Amino acid sequence: MDEMLLLRHGATEWSKVGKHTGRTDLPLTGDGEEQARALAPLVKGREFGLVLVSPAQRARRTADLAGLNGYDVDADLWEWDYGGYEGITTPEIRESRPGWYLWRDGVIPGDAEHPGESAAEVAARADRVIDRARAAQGRVALVAHGHFLRVLAARWLGLGPAEGRLFKLDTGTYSRLGLEHAEPVLMAWNAPVDCLQAP
Repeated sequence: MDEMLLLRHGATEWSKVGKHTGRTDLPLTGDGEEQARALAPLVKGREFGLVLVSPAQRARRTADLAGLNGYDVDADLWEWDYGGYEGITTPEIRESRPGWYLWRDGVIPGDAEHPGESAAEVAARADRVIDRARAAQGRVALVAHGHFLRVLAARWLGLGPAEGRLFKLDTGTYSRLGLEHAEPVLMAWNAPVDCLQAP
C-alpha cells in the first residue's frame, strides 16, 4: 500500500444539526451531494488498488458522485453504533448526563437495531480495515464516517481508539494516511476541497 485516501461522506440532515448518526441510513442533502462532487478531483485520473465504502447510502452516494468506481462495500466501515444516543445531539444528552463526552464516557445500549458499541469494538473494526488496506497494492481509498475514520486514524498511528478525539473531521472533507521511512504518518487531515493539492 502506498497511501490511504479517506473521504468523509457529504452532509445529511442529521449531520447539519449535530445528531449522532450511526446506523440510521440517511441520504445526503443537496449540499452533501455538492460536497461529494467536489471531491472528484482527488479521484480523477488516479489508480486505486482497493476502494472500500461503508454500506450506508450516504457513503455509497458520496463514492459514486466523487467518481470512485468498482468499490467493495465493507460493513467494517459503518459509523460507530451510538446505541441509545442515536439521533440525539450532545447538548440533549448532557441534559440528563452532564459533561458527557463520547470519547471518555461511551454510549448506552439502545434497541435491537442500535445495541451500541464501545470504542474498543470500533477500533477492532478499524484494525481489520487497516489490515486489508496494508495488503493492497498502490493507493487505497476509504469512504466512511466521521467518528469511525477518527478511530481509524488513531489506530493507524498506533494510538488507542479514544485518541480519535484529537482528529476533528467535517463532512465532505478528505484526509490522507501514509508512510514515512516505513512508519505510519498523517499526511493530510480534514482538508476541505477548496484547498485541494494533488496527493
